[in-house]
Amino acid sequence: MFQRKSLEWLIEWSLKTKHKPLIIRGARQVGKTTLINEFSKEFDTFLSLNLDKKDEKALFEKEDSAEQILMTIYLLKNKIRVKGRTLLFIDEIQNSPKAVAMLRYFYEDLPDLYVIAAGSLLESLIDNQISFPVGRVEYMALRPCSFVEFLDAMGEKALKQALEFASIPAALHNKTMRLFNEFVLVGGMPEAVASYAENKDIVALNSIYETLLTGYREDAEKYAQGNANQQVLRYILTNGWSQAGERIRFEKFASSNYRSREMGEAFRTLEKAMLLELVYPATNTDLPIQPDCKKAPKLYWLDTGLVNYVSNFQKELFQLKDISDAWKGKIAEHIVGQELLSSNRLVSAKRYFWVREAKNAQSELDFLYYFDGHVLPVEVKSGYNSKLKSLHWFMESSSENVALRFWGQPLSSDIVTMPSGKKFKLYNLPFYYAGVLDAFLKQADFSGSF
Repeated sequence: MFQRKSLEWLIEWSLKTKHKPLIIRGARQVGKTTLINEFSKEFDTFLSLNLDKKDEKALFEKEDSAEQILMTIYLLKNKIRVKGRTLLFIDEIQNSPKAVAMLRYFYEDLPDLYVIAAGSLLESLIDNQISFPVGRVEYMALRPCSFVEFLDAMGEKALKQALEFASIPAALHNKTMRLFNEFVLVGGMPEAVASYAENKDIVALNSIYETLLTGYREDAEKYAQGNANQQVLRYILTNGWSQAGERIRFEKFASSNYRSREMGEAFRTLEKAMLLELVYPATNTDLPIQPDCKKAPKLYWLDTGLVNYVSNFQKELFQLKDISDAWKGKIAEHIVGQELLSSNRLVSAKRYFWVREAKNAQSELDFLYYFDGHVLPVEVKSGYNSKLKSLHWFMESSSENVALRFWGQPLSSDIVTMPSGKKFKLYNLPFYYAGVLDAFLKQADFSGSF
């Protein structure tokens, strides 16, 4: 199972006139190696190194120039150097600082060579023990599979194509929501998606989830700087999943005895490893979005399927028709947040939510979404009669005239008139549009002529 959108991004990178070495960043087991193997079919020659292997790591220790190293790689891999495009993949590159430094010379001395690097512990070492050549490499984030990719794995090719254009017919809403609910249950980890697509057995995924979680906990020993930090990391990886989608405090997080400083350091380490994100609130309604890092953040984990498994929400979700009813709506919010990020290749991409903390009038919006110069409020609510007070507060002070609400019903829109007389257009979007929101917004009406 590989992510087709990520494959498209790689192809786009390869078509650049000046392609810098590409660093793929992402959590363990998000499908880096599988993706690269599929991408390699675009090339005449594919050279793959794993620097966990001593003889392959030694290539960078013994040779001085990029040309010499490349010639030696061809010999080691028993490949004949021919005309055409060559892709060099260096996995576990963090094991060789000299290999990292050599990326600069691959770019400067061998501009026709395509180089991609990755590493299972790369995230925890960047800017700490490893520094990539500034200005001579670029990055791409690899995240769990999106719902579009889930449909692809399930063999729903026509539905996938319609979804990519945000054009699901109303007659197919129930079918699409049924599949989306399965996606919420399974999550987007490639191995879990592939297994479910083949066997349709949710129970069989438990061993996959458990293996992933065990790997993340064992990695804590490698991420950690000292035994105390290791214990805090393990605590978060064991007890933090049930806090998904909620605002958290570092001090005594999840009923622990850990202080704010040590818990904050551990969270930032796991965030750097791309296992989670601390999502901070903004208080302004227009550009630029300015998060207030002094306020309590929300906790979003890498994958909703893992959250469901660790927090024992699988049985609850299995019987629900509307995911907004699960765990006070936090699962719906978590999967929408995951989907909003799934289409973004930037490592630096962040999610935000909005708060208004006036006396006796506190409000909170689930997300802020940036699109083509617009800062759009996003609520994740169920039902036609759901109160959207926070969204109204936001729109009163915003210059925008479009707002978004994700729910379990088909696509619709309303013209809302607030007490002040201001009007705005509210798009009610089915949950499955979260991952293709840009495609929908390209068709939306931002004119304000109601």
